[in-house]
Amino acid sequence: MKELVVISGKGGTGKTSLVASFAALAERKVLADCDVDAADLHLILDPDVKIREPFSGGRQARIDSAKCTACGKCLELCRFDAVIQDGIPSAVASGFRIDPINCEGCGVCARFCPDDAIAMEDCVNGEWYVSQTRFGPMVHAKLGIAAENSGRLVTLVRQQAKFVAVEQDLDLIIVDGSPGIGCPVIASITGTDLVLAVTEPTRSGLHDLDRVRQLSKHFGVPMLVCINKFDLNEAVTREIESAAAGWGTELVGRIHYDPEVTRAQIRRASVVEHTDGQVAQDVRGVWRKVSSLL
Repeated sequence: MKELVVISGKGGTGKTSLVASFAALAERKVLADCDVDAADLHLILDPDVKIREPFSGGRQARIDSAKCTACGKCLELCRFDAVIQDGIPSAVASGFRIDPINCEGCGVCARFCPDDAIAMEDCVNGEWYVSQTRFGPMVHAKLGIAAENSGRLVTLVRQQAKFVAVEQDLDLIIVDGSPGIGCPVIASITGTDLVLAVTEPTRSGLHDLDRVRQLSKHFGVPMLVCINKFDLNEAVTREIESAAAGWGTELVGRIHYDPEVTRAQIRRASVVEHTDGQVAQDVRGVWRKVSSLL
């Protein structure tokens, strides 16, 4: 079994659009959307959810008002402004509650509460799904608003994708990774077989590509490069190609800018389903090179 992860230095480079086309072109695969903070592969693939499970990525404090004597110790110790005092501070009946947005789940308030009135409880941070699409199975997830532990959820999505691949005897996992270089990206690429970085012909695109390259190198994962919308700035495209050559990173294709990509998305389709034009041929060429290297 092989695992391909498609990432980018920033959002909006065309990473997910490329993964959707790979989904249409690849055989015997399972798809995994690991961009859990802003998942959108489902918008193109229209998955039919078969399994839906809650994701608990941490703990949260809860104050038992029946036990609380309003001593204020939790308010004094909380470094995240998560403890809220209701009523008049000097009143005996003045109570306390936890702001779920600010609570980091550190447990200090529970540890030092003299009345044992604070419990640390598992909290639901999002959901994960196993679905069926027109191109086969897909594992994806949704992180809750302001929720933490995106890296842990990414790891869960990858694990479930591997379970599906083994169960259905599939040869390939195609992962739509997160943009950037943070925790969800690290969780997306660690231990994978191959990374494809999608960039665009801008100065910031080149800078972000270099950061992604360093991250992949640090974790010992080979990386390929694809330049999307290369014809919008061919001078910078040549700079990216030169930089990639200097890094020893293989360039697997250039993709033309084409409004048909947007039209395909409006139709909830990948571009290779929508048109046989130049942009679709570009994408097919990228897939041929990537699949041969896998």
